[in-house]
Amino acid sequence: MKKLSCSGLVHPFFLIIIIILISIPMGFYGMYLYIAPSLPEMSTLKKAPLLKPLQVFSSDNELIAEYGGKLSVPVKYEQIPTEFIHAFLAAEDSSFFEHSGISFKSLGRALSETVTGSDVQTGGSTITMQVAKNYYLSPERTLKRKLTEIFLARKIEQNLSKEEILTLYVNKIFLGKNAYGIAAAAKIYYNKSLEELSIAQMAMISGLPKAPSRYNPVANPKRALERRNWILGRMLQLGYLNQSQYQQAIAEPVNLDMPDRSTRNKFPYVGEMVRSELVQNFGEQAVDSGYKVYTTIHSERQTYAEQAVQEGLEAYDRRHGWRGAEAHDQPLDKFRAYANTYPAQVTQVGNSSFEALMQDGSSVTVPWSGMSWARRFRNVNSVGGAPSKASEIVKVKDIVRLRPNENKTSWSLVQIPNVQGQLIAINPNNGAIEAIVGGYNFYQSKFNRATQGWRQPGSTIKPFVYALALERGMTPHTMVNDAPITIGKWTPRNSDGRYLGMIPLRRALYLSRNTVSVRLLQAVGIERTRQLFMDFGLQDSQIPRNYTIALGTPQVLPIQMATGYATFANGGYRIQPHFITRIEDAYGNTIFEAKPEYACISCINAKEETTQTTDPITADDEAIVINNTTLEQKQVAPKVSAEDSNYRQAQRILKSSSAYDMANILRDVIQHGTGRAALRIGRSDIGGKTGTTNDAKDAWFAGFNGKLVTVTWVGFDQPTTLGRREYGGVAALPIWTDFMGKALKGQPEAWVRLDRNAKAPVNRNKAIQA
Repeated sequence: MKKLSCSGLVHPFFLIIIIILISIPMGFYGMYLYIAPSLPEMSTLKKAPLLKPLQVFSSDNELIAEYGGKLSVPVKYEQIPTEFIHAFLAAEDSSFFEHSGISFKSLGRALSETVTGSDVQTGGSTITMQVAKNYYLSPERTLKRKLTEIFLARKIEQNLSKEEILTLYVNKIFLGKNAYGIAAAAKIYYNKSLEELSIAQMAMISGLPKAPSRYNPVANPKRALERRNWILGRMLQLGYLNQSQYQQAIAEPVNLDMPDRSTRNKFPYVGEMVRSELVQNFGEQAVDSGYKVYTTIHSERQTYAEQAVQEGLEAYDRRHGWRGAEAHDQPLDKFRAYANTYPAQVTQVGNSSFEALMQDGSSVTVPWSGMSWARRFRNVNSVGGAPSKASEIVKVKDIVRLRPNENKTSWSLVQIPNVQGQLIAINPNNGAIEAIVGGYNFYQSKFNRATQGWRQPGSTIKPFVYALALERGMTPHTMVNDAPITIGKWTPRNSDGRYLGMIPLRRALYLSRNTVSVRLLQAVGIERTRQLFMDFGLQDSQIPRNYTIALGTPQVLPIQMATGYATFANGGYRIQPHFITRIEDAYGNTIFEAKPEYACISCINAKEETTQTTDPITADDEAIVINNTTLEQKQVAPKVSAEDSNYRQAQRILKSSSAYDMANILRDVIQHGTGRAALRIGRSDIGGKTGTTNDAKDAWFAGFNGKLVTVTWVGFDQPTTLGRREYGGVAALPIWTDFMGKALKGQPEAWVRLDRNAKAPVNRNKAIQA
C-alpha cells in the first residue's frame, strides 16, 4: 500500500512537468504559425531604402543645399575595416558568427545585467535580431513584436549570409545625431572616412547602438568614454586587440571633429524651390531618399544676386533712418543671427562709441564711424538730424544688430530692413534660371517674391504695348503724340506733368511718356494687347480689360516679367523658365531630365570668330548681329539646325525685327532715359526699363543683354509708399546694376540677334496723332 501511495503522489507532479515541457514549444510553434504568414519576403530586405539627404547642385556642380536631417552612407562588406567588425561584435554580439540568429546565452546575460543593475549592459538582441527590428519592425515593446523579431531573425539567417547580415546592420543602425550607419557616423562625429578612423573612434561609434543618446560623445562625453573603454576591454578579452593596441586606444582622448552642418543650405530660396518641387512630385520621403538634383543656378551669379539684394535693400533702409533698437532688456538668446548681422546687448554707452555683449559672451566696441549714419526715422519721407553722440542712438540694455567688417577688426550698427525685394536672372535662349533671390533673407521671410509675389509692374509693362505697335507696322521712327488724352472719366497724365507733342516712338518709350502708351493701346486694341501680354507670360485673370493696362495695372510675378523681357533679348521667342536640369536617384539613375525649348538652336555651343565693330547698330542693319559684332567670318563650329538635333525650337511670338527694334529702344532707356545710372557698368550691350507704380508702392527695373535677363523689384509686402523720389531708377536699378556689373564682368559684349531673313518693316513713318 505504501508503494502505491508514493506512486500516486509523484505521478501527477511529473505529469504537470511533462505537460509544461510539451506545451511551451507547442505554444511557441503555434505562435510561429500565426505570425509566419505576415513575415516579409527577404527580397524586400536587400531593396530596403537607405536614408540619404536630398542634395542640390548648381550648374557648375557645387553642392548648394542639403535636406533631410537623416544621413546614411551605404558601404559594402569589403569596405568595413576588420577592427570595426570586431568592435561591433565585442559590443553587441560576440557569438554572431556562431549562432543561428538567436543567442540564448546573450538573452540570459542581458536578463542578469538588468536584475543586478549593471551600468554597462550588452543587451539580449543579436545583430540579426537588430537587423530585423531596424528594417521591418516598429519600436513598440510587446510580446508579439519580440516574437516576430525572433522569427524574422531566423528567416534572415536562413536566407542571407553572415556577411550580408552584418552589412545590412552597419548601414541601417541609428548612431545618434541623425547618423544612420557607420559611414554616416564617421562623417558626422569625426569628419572622416571609415578607413581614417582610429580603433578608439571605431569603439566609440560601436558603443552607440545600445543607447544613442545616453552614450553620445557630444551630449554625454563621460558616459561615452566609459562605454568606449568597456568595448576596448572586451576587444582585448576576445583577442581582437593585443596589449599594445589596447593601451594606445585607451589613452586616446575623445577627439570629435564634427563638420559645420549649419551651412547645408547655401542658397535657401533656391533650396526651398527644389525641396518643394520634389515633395510635390515624390512625397515627403523625397528629402531622405538620396535624390541628387542638378539645377540651372550658377553659384557665382547666385552669390552676386544675394549680395546685390541685401545691399540694395539696406541702402534704401539707411536712407530712411534708424528706427531704434530691435528690443530692450530681453534675453539675448531669443534673437537669431542672419544676413551677416549678429544680435548684441548694449552694456555701456560713451560719447562716441558703445560696448555690447555678443551671444558668444564676448564684448565688442562700436566706434562712431559704425553708427554715425543713424539719423532718426520720422516717417517714410523724413528723417531727423545727424546724431552728435552715441546716447542719441542707443541706450544700455538695448538689443541691437551688429556687423563686422571684412577683417572682423571693427563693428557697425545695422538694422534689418522692413522693405523687401527680389531678383531673378534667366538665360533668354532657353529659360534657365541662373540666379533667384526671393527676399532680403530667407530666415527672415521664406516667402519667395520672385515666384509668388503678385504686384503691379508700372512702366516696365510699356515695352509689351510698344511691341504690338511694332508688330502692327510702326517703327522706332514713327511719330507719336505726347499730349493730354481723356477716355471717359479717366485722364492719364505724365509723371512730370509736361507734354512734348509729336515725338518719335523710340523717344516716347525711353522717356516713359504715359499718354503715348495709352494712345498706342487705343491704336492696336485692348484684346490684341491682352493676348500678347499672355504670350509674354502674364496670366489672363490678372489682366484688366481696360486702357489702364498700358500703364501697368495687371498683376504680375517677377518671373513672368523676366520671361517677357527674354523675348526682346532672344529675337522674339517665348521661352519657359526652369530651374532643374536633371534628377538622379540614390543609385545614380537619371529619373528626370529637362528638355527646354531654345530660341536659337544654332547658337548652342557654337563658337564664332568675329570682328567687333563700334559703329552704332540700327534697325536697318541686315547682317545677323551676335555679341555686338557683325558676323561675316567663318564659323569654327558648325550650325546645329532644329531638324538634325534633339533640341526643341521655342515658339516665336514676335517678328525678329520687332524684337530687335524694341531691344534697341530699351538700350536707349539706359543711354538717354530713366536707366542712365546703369551706364556705370561700362557696357554698351545692355537695355531695360524702369517701372514705378502709383504712390511709389513698387519700384522695378527689367533689363538684359543678349545672354542674360534680370528683373529686380523693391517694395513692402503690404503695399505702401516707398517714399518720395523712390522710383524704379532709384530703388530697384542699383540692385540690377550691382548684379549685372558683376555677372557680366569679363564677358564679351552680346547683343540681340536680327534674323537674316526678317521681313522689312512697313509704314516706317506712319504717325499716331489721335
